Amino acid sequence: MRVVRGLVAGTLLLVLIAVPAGLPAAAPADQIVWGVHFALAPTWFDPAETSGIITPFVVLYALHDAMLKPLPGNPMAPALAESWSLSSDGLVVELVLRGGVRFHNGEPVTAEDVKFSFERYRGASARMLKDRVQAVEAPDPRRVRIRLKQPWPDFMSFYTIATGAGWIVPKKYVEKVGEDGFKRAPVGAGPYRFVSFSPGVELVLEAFDQYWRKPPAVKRLVFRAIPDESTRLAALKRGEVDIGYAFFGPLAEQVRRTPGLTLKATLVPTTFWVYFADQWDPKSPWHDRRVRLAANHAIDRQAINQAENLGFARITWSLIPASFDFYWPPPAYAHDPGRARQLLAEAGYPNGFDAGDYFVDAAFVNVAEATVNDLQAVGIRARVRPLERAAFFKGFAEKKLRNLVQGGSGAFGNAATRIEAFVASGGAYVYGSYADIDGLFREQAAELDRKRRESSLHRIQQLMHDKAMFAPIWQLAAMSGVGPRVEEPGIGLVAGYAFFSAPYEDVRLKGR
Repeated sequence: MRVVRGLVAGTLLLVLIAVPAGLPAAAPADQIVWGVHFALAPTWFDPAETSGIITPFVVLYALHDAMLKPLPGNPMAPALAESWSLSSDGLVVELVLRGGVRFHNGEPVTAEDVKFSFERYRGASARMLKDRVQAVEAPDPRRVRIRLKQPWPDFMSFYTIATGAGWIVPKKYVEKVGEDGFKRAPVGAGPYRFVSFSPGVELVLEAFDQYWRKPPAVKRLVFRAIPDESTRLAALKRGEVDIGYAFFGPLAEQVRRTPGLTLKATLVPTTFWVYFADQWDPKSPWHDRRVRLAANHAIDRQAINQAENLGFARITWSLIPASFDFYWPPPAYAHDPGRARQLLAEAGYPNGFDAGDYFVDAAFVNVAEATVNDLQAVGIRARVRPLERAAFFKGFAEKKLRNLVQGGSGAFGNAATRIEAFVASGGAYVYGSYADIDGLFREQAAELDRKRRESSLHRIQQLMHDKAMFAPIWQLAAMSGVGPRVEEPGIGLVAGYAFFSAPYEDVRLKGR
């Protein structure tokens, strides 16, 4: 891994000698370009396909709008809905739409659009939402009534922030152009409207001046896919992009030391972990808890943090971010290669074993390589298998990735929403589950007493730790680079929102 980084850094130096950092390429005066670390996919243009991770919200915050959503100073702020209320029996949610709001094509946002958007939703947690909602009604154009089958304290969290079910699309337009047509030319109610898309490469949006919250300060947004980290940095130094996401290790240090660039290091609710996908297969080494414990003791998390995240990450020992409601702090796993080898020998693998592929989102292959190096040092021999982001999460959700999977999520929510997606039976990325955890999860979902609910969610997390279901790596400190033209990049304005810019209407260029 270090040799590869050295070669990359050497190549980068040659590039920068050829094109000096002090001579930025000309950029339109009222445009911001983001260099993103993943290939852009049309599935992220449609709220109905939100996949339980944070990436789709990079587009949703620009193109679309939600009934409620996280905004500066408010984790569940009124947006398309100006108000909402819950009946005394906990069974009816009433939402009142903001007056005068329109989609980009001029159609008004109505209760029928809200009902349609919920009913067509098919992304993460869709089954749970549909199973627990009895009906969505539109008694008049500005009023939505959602009837629950039983009280559900987390309904608004799942509906408004953890999924795309509460992000609204125009019913008439979708029915006219069809599902594929909507992905080719999406229409929303957000602060920016669709202009063009080059598949996998570039998305261009322009300001929607009638946006209800405020007219956007920047007229044109461009999202450019630059998956290679060194190429992304070179583009930032040359002024070809104004904001570059996801820098690690030596390249993040270069951002910090380059005059005119600013390194934004933000601790975000994005956790990484190793998922033992085959732990329910009696024939797999991972079926033995001792092997899973050995992997946990093999990983030197602090060393990975220092090398790749410049020490800014937080080691939380959980896939639940420490900032989430109902988080339980697990005991630490000591980095102890000797103990790891002992556990492997006790499990019948004194010489280690071939662990096969270690699947990872290609944007975070550096973390995977460091983790695999630690595993190999104790005899767990794995091969890093990077996949482009959309393909990775598609394979993960379809249960096609086996052996070891480096999971990660920065999605909004609380401990229950994260457990639903990655731990409990039926979750979008759940390959298998345990009866005691599933029973507690069902109990807490209907529990209205906060203390009792907290107790159940803490017990679930204790069981996750006791069973060594995962090998947690860290809670990421996202490091982005900001160029000299940008006054307000929007990074960190919305508390708990990964490391992406938002809200886009608040992003500003200098002198404008």
